Amino acid sequence: MMRPILLLAVLALPLSALASSFAGSSAGSASGASSAGSSSSDDDKIVLDARDDAAAFVASDGAIRGARLEAALLHLRERDAAQRDASDLALAKALLAR
Repeated sequence: MMRPILLLAVLALPLSALASSFAGSSAGSASGASSAGSSSSDDDKIVLDARDDAAAFVASDGAIRGARLEAALLHLRERDAAQRDASDLALAKALLAR
């Protein structure tokens, strides 16, 4: 009984994040702010955008793999040689701990 409820909760997380992400990006573009960020802020954005996917991945024990998580895993492995041999689950947990 608990497993279906957990699965529904995990699947609902990205929907609420999408709504808040849209509201934040709309307000930012409406204010006329320009994005002249550095590459490290772009790196952080890739990783931070993958948090919901990472939570779903960890909660489902690797069964749910989102596109943002895949991008972040690839990015982390390209950026840091020490993380190349880490498992996807270990990297997802580390991503959540940030």
